Amino acid sequence: MTEKKKRSDARYKIAWLPGDGIGVEVLEAAKMVLDKLQLNAEYIHGDIGWEFWCQEGDAFPGRTINLLKSVDAAMFGAITSKPVKAAEAELIPSLKGKGLTYRSPIVRMRQLFDLYICLRPCKGYSGNSLNYKENIDLVVFRENTEDLYAGVEFNPVPLELAVTLAKLSKPFSVFKDLAGDQYAISTKINTRKGSERIIRAAFDFAKKFGRKKVTVVHKANVVRATDGLFLEIAKEVAKDFPGIQMDDANIDAMCMWLLKNPFNYDVLVAPNLYGDIISDLCAQMVGGLGFGCSGNIGEKLAVFEPTHGSAPKYAGQYKVNPIATILAAKMMLDWLGEKSKAEVLEKAVARVIKEGKVRTYDMGGSSKTLEMAQIIAAHL
Repeated sequence: MTEKKKRSDARYKIAWLPGDGIGVEVLEAAKMVLDKLQLNAEYIHGDIGWEFWCQEGDAFPGRTINLLKSVDAAMFGAITSKPVKAAEAELIPSLKGKGLTYRSPIVRMRQLFDLYICLRPCKGYSGNSLNYKENIDLVVFRENTEDLYAGVEFNPVPLELAVTLAKLSKPFSVFKDLAGDQYAISTKINTRKGSERIIRAAFDFAKKFGRKKVTVVHKANVVRATDGLFLEIAKEVAKDFPGIQMDDANIDAMCMWLLKNPFNYDVLVAPNLYGDIISDLCAQMVGGLGFGCSGNIGEKLAVFEPTHGSAPKYAGQYKVNPIATILAAKMMLDWLGEKSKAEVLEKAVARVIKEGKVRTYDMGGSSKTLEMAQIIAAHL
């Protein structure tokens, strides 16, 4: 599902989640554009991110979870994520004695609300000097809740797991006698249900929008159990879409072929980690993360965001490119069923890029974040 049933009887309720660093600034820019479009919506602030983990020990507070249960959609800025272990958390006064470790709230949000589709369109707009090639138009469907992001990890490794590994394969026999703090384990989990629904979503999208081919990205020649399952299910699903071509490629080869000839590809679908990798590659080919937008989509809720991080070194400078976030707002409009507003917004973005009069630092200019938002709003 990539669209919510349109509401005509009331204002939309939009959760507004700025997060950390430049997330605050790019959402401010997006709000300027949405206000100019006169979207009939109520924007409700939600707390999320590093600041709240440091203060409360929870980067995704219960009050924000409850907010997301009551809204039509959400706009999310960016968060600062750090690999903080319990011992390091003890050095933060407000967390001392709590034995906490940090976990990304956006990953938790995806799993808690079953936002199983990560939809990342990567489209090159005419006139953008950062385009790898003109007219690239790729769409990545990334599975969003499983795979190596499932969160099932061990460090240190429990003795019973080490013993089990030793029974499974001769190369692991050494683990039986190895101290658990000398290695770590992250599990890759792909389920039949999770694989089938993301693959089917990719084919449904291709059919709906006249796309000709779906490419399945995997590493089934090495990761035979999980990626093998993903590829097997893709072949089954493809039979239900005889008008759409399906091919597949290993993740390493896919990165090479995308650079060699991006026009051979159309819709890409992949498990979580590979989808993360190729979507960043595709974003770079259409200008970089300043142009990379993303939708985390489930059956009842969708959360839209830029794919860039919080960039703490730029926080407060209002220098980063807000186009990724503004295009994420365009995705939200599509999800809400506001197709005409979404189309008007995308045309305004395309026109500003083609004119090239306002350019942020990544585009070779010196324009500020809100200047870019203002000029896009002026073209609406």
